[in-house]
Amino acid sequence: MRGYIKKKISAQEKIEDKLLQVNQDRRLLPYVPDPEHIRSDHDRRGDSYTNKKSGLRYCVAYKVKVICETAEGNKEVFFVEGINISTTGMLLRVAKEEQIQYLKNASRIKLKFQIEPGSMPEGLEMRVSLKAQYIRDFDEEGFTYIGVQFETNLYDKARQTKDIFTVIISSILLAAITFFIILMRVESIIYFKFNKWMYLYSIVTAVFLLTRYIFGACYRPERINPGYTPGVTILIPCFNEETWIQQTIISCMNQDYPIDKLEVIVVDDCSNDQSVEKIKEIIERLKGEGERYDIKNRLSYIVQEQNKGKREALAKGSLVAKHELVVFVDSDSFLDPLAIRYLVQPFKDPKMGGVAGRTDVANTYTNTLTKMQSVRYYIAFRIMKAAEAYFDSVTCLSGPLACYRKDIVIKNIDAWLNQSFLGQKATFGDDRAMTNFVLAHHRTSYQDGAVCSTVVPNKYKVFLKQQMRWKRSWLRESLMAGKFMWRKEPFAAISFYIGLLVPILAPIVVIYNLIIVPITQKTFPTTFLVGLLMMALLMSIAQLLLRRSTTWLFGLVFCLFYEGILLWQMPIAWVTFWKSTWGTRMTPSDIEALEKKEQSKEKRTKNRKMKKQKHRVNETLEEREDYV
Repeated sequence: MRGYIKKKISAQEKIEDKLLQVNQDRRLLPYVPDPEHIRSDHDRRGDSYTNKKSGLRYCVAYKVKVICETAEGNKEVFFVEGINISTTGMLLRVAKEEQIQYLKNASRIKLKFQIEPGSMPEGLEMRVSLKAQYIRDFDEEGFTYIGVQFETNLYDKARQTKDIFTVIISSILLAAITFFIILMRVESIIYFKFNKWMYLYSIVTAVFLLTRYIFGACYRPERINPGYTPGVTILIPCFNEETWIQQTIISCMNQDYPIDKLEVIVVDDCSNDQSVEKIKEIIERLKGEGERYDIKNRLSYIVQEQNKGKREALAKGSLVAKHELVVFVDSDSFLDPLAIRYLVQPFKDPKMGGVAGRTDVANTYTNTLTKMQSVRYYIAFRIMKAAEAYFDSVTCLSGPLACYRKDIVIKNIDAWLNQSFLGQKATFGDDRAMTNFVLAHHRTSYQDGAVCSTVVPNKYKVFLKQQMRWKRSWLRESLMAGKFMWRKEPFAAISFYIGLLVPILAPIVVIYNLIIVPITQKTFPTTFLVGLLMMALLMSIAQLLLRRSTTWLFGLVFCLFYEGILLWQMPIAWVTFWKSTWGTRMTPSDIEALEKKEQSKEKRTKNRKMKKQKHRVNETLEEREDYV
């Protein structure tokens, strides 16, 4: 049976994820500070704190219009292929000899091309027309490649052109939407006497969301102090992640952080794919980077003898970690080179117990579902968590990237591993659970500059299972947090309890406004639907203002999807809290559940066959009796 299950799982249709195609550096660890000072970080990448992304080159296939002018005033126009690009320059593939000479000898070069969505970081998609200068050339495989440097950095170009327009328009729209929402809530006060509970809910919900956006806008991350580099151990729990685990390990090792202050431990939770082989392979490749990076003493792995769950894996890693801070990183998440630098800064405050980084979606442009999640993730972190961080009370240090003081983790490790709710063992929601242990007696924060990218579900069935799991853990941990949140800063406490009640009551409010009111009052719920539209626009326009990305429209789509489908998972979550399946990966619980489903299906099929056989036997007996 188990072999059949595995075959069925592997036979499921897969959707290929579309990630940014970063041009690989000849070194695996280009951002790691060189302890022997053989190469200079400044020479290689510029100022690593402000221009760290300048050196990242992305593989593209752009049609580039080139306009070359000579000192004598002659002009030549032709098209070439851009094969990789950074914010500061581009590599052109040129086939014709005369075009090569034009580029080499031109006194003025102008390039025109289109940055397609998904080929560079979000916010840079635009039509480009800028000056450039010839830098170098080389021949390879029958082509000549010419490197050119842009006169203007692409981020600056975006600010000069589309960003100014985007900021003006989105700011006006945000102001108009906010004003309209306030007017609608004033109307709720006027009609309060007709249905005080429903109008009270609408007023409280509007105030809750608007204040989140206001405090999110007021949030400022801790700036980097180059001299503050506490010891950090990165823990990567891994289960059946052969596709992404190598990229995750490289990103964790490739940090602009002192090598004697950073170690990485991978804990494989008894994977049944090729994860362990992939881990061993990348460790050997990294050792080839040279002894000066001390890979042997800074990168290790542990293999669990049996699958015990993500918490057990993280706990085992925490117990052997040698540094004062532990960072939890999911095995399908990839850190930016400065993620750890930013993440540790709030710990200058001795009362700070945990810090969350920002999680972006790595596979944004795969399909509509991933684009919706990209908007949702960005607002959830940049607005919602940022608003909580304003009061040092972030309620979920999310799994893809979170940092804790090791002594706090060790102190609560037994309670974390043995956590139960209403008699059932807690098998997921480990990030919220640990956050509660930390937040009960310490501060928690959020660092917007500590960025990681994670691979999100690209299939609706998997996504819905993930969301159901998250809702179950949110309900459980929110009730647990409610026992101590009243001791926090008053506004943070009030906001927390309102944030707990609003989603729980939402299904009742929607049913009342979209079904009961139209039937009993014979009226169309225009006001309610307009209110939903305004809240959806608030989210989308905030994404447009802060990120300048073309994905902002999918915020509207997500809100519609949430109201139509995700909202109704909440009442289901209340009565299925005991389930331990993940849905997004085949853990033993998932395999067991699938086996039971298949066994039940086989049993039903067998019963139907037996009924048919019995029916045929009865018919045969009746025919014989008639014959006799």
